[in-house]
This record gives sequence, structure tokens and C-alpha cells, in this order.
Amino acid sequence: MKNIIAVLALSVLLFACSSKKDGNMIVQGQIKGLKKGKLYLQKMNDTVLISVDSVALNGSDTFKLTDNVDSPVLYYLTFDGNTTDKRILFFGEQGTITINDKVDQFGFSPEISGSKNQEILDKFNQISKRFREERLDFIKKDFDAKKANDEDLIKKLEEDYKKLVRRRVLYTTNFALTNSDFEVAPYIALTEMYDASLQMLDTVNNSLPTKIKVSEYGKRLQEYLDNIKKEGNK
Repeated sequence: MKNIIAVLALSVLLFACSSKKDGNMIVQGQIKGLKKGKLYLQKMNDTVLISVDSVALNGSDTFKLTDNVDSPVLYYLTFDGNTTDKRILFFGEQGTITINDKVDQFGFSPEISGSKNQEILDKFNQISKRFREERLDFIKKDFDAKKANDEDLIKKLEEDYKKLVRRRVLYTTNFALTNSDFEVAPYIALTEMYDASLQMLDTVNNSLPTKIKVSEYGKRLQEYLDNIKKEGNK
């Protein structure tokens, strides 16, 4: 009888393990050099980062993780090795997404394919990086000018910096408008258009088709704008 119970328990356990279904998003790839550890697929739930899937790697550096994606959002790929402070951030969506990286440079410059939203975000980040570098250059020049008490240069740098901010706002707005058919558009509006006017934000929001408006970031953008307008009417 004990043997029968043991067999039945084992059968149930095996069935439970084998019945795990793939989600509509598969994240697969290779982390070169990661021979032992546990990879986690995570995303934000309200303000809390939660794990939706995980896989233990023992002797193999390839992985496969899954989740059901209702609306494309940002995901995190992390692991419990020596670099727990590092992570790979990517736009998750339905389909198969491939991520390849190296354990010693984890999260620095991963190769990500299979996500159209991520592809668009990568293009935006390339230009955005140039703006950040220009801003850092301005900060250094401003520091040196103030140290030298050069009032003329300080005034010129202030004017040039305002022009840089305007260029960045215009570029970001136009980029979001150009890619309004993708969920990355409201995401960029929420995270990168902090210097933009309400009118510009409204322009981006009004350009979004219905399928994007009802997405996770589409709804957040609408809520954000509603709150701004509500506060402005007080």
C-alpha cells in the first residue's frame, strides 16, 4: 500500500512539473560564463518588483523563461550570482525574445532581439545618450566658468543649455509621435518628456490609436495627464 501511495504521489508530482505551460512570451538566450546560479524574470506590479518565472542553471549557460503578457511592458532579467546589483531591462511582448550576454559584463550591452518595442527603444536610447553626454559636458563647462568667475561665459552656457533642452524635448516628442503605433510611445512620454509642456504631452497622447491607449503605459499616460489637469484647475 505504501508503495502504491508513493507511486501515486510521484506521478502527481511529475504531472505538476510537466504541466507547466509556456506563456505567450518566451525569453530565451545565453549568458556566457554563467555556469551556476538562478535567473529570474521580473516585472513591476504597481510599485513592487515581482518574479514571474525563474530557472536554475547548473553547468549550462542557456536559459528559457516564460510569462503571459497582456500588454507589452518592461521586464527585468536578474540572477543571484556575484552581480545581483546588475540587471537587464527589456521590453517584453508576445512572441520569442532572445537575450545574449556575458556574465562578467551582465547588463552592460546585452544583445536583445524579438521585441519590436525594444528595437524602437534602443534607437531612442542611442540619441538620448548623446543628449546626456552633452548635458554632462555643459555641467563641467558651467562649473569651470563659475570657478573662473567668467560671467559672460556663464550667461552663454545658460542660453546654450536652454537650447539643448528644447532640442531634446522636440526630438523626444517627434520620436514618440512617429512611433505612436507601439506601446513604447506612451512609455517614452511618461519617462522622458519631463521637460515637455502639457500641450506636447497631449499631442502625443492624442496621436495614440485605441489599442495603445488601452495598453499599460497608455492608461498610465492618460492618468498622468488627467492628474496634471486636475491639479491645474484647483
